[in-house]
Amino acid sequence: MLRSGTSIGANIEEAHGSQSKKDFRAKMYISCKEARETHYWLRLLIKCDIISEPQLTDILDESNQLVAIVTTIVKKSGEA
Repeated sequence: MLRSGTSIGANIEEAHGSQSKKDFRAKMYISCKEARETHYWLRLLIKCDIISEPQLTDILDESNQLVAIVTTIVKKSGEA
C-alpha cells in the first residue's frame, strides 16, 4: 500500500513536467491505476479485520474522491 499510495503523487508530479499531452495522459493514467490499487488495499484491510471500518471511513472517502478526480483528468486529457 505504501508503494501504490506514494506512487500516485509521484506520477502526478511527473505529469506536470511532461513533454507532451500524450505523456501527461500516460502519467496521469498510471496515477489513476495506483489510486485504484491503494483504494483496494484499504478495503482489504477492513475485510481482513486488520483495521476497523470506522477507523478508515474518512480515508476511504478521500481515496474514492481521489480515484474520481484522477479518472476525470485522464478522460478529459484524452479529449480533442
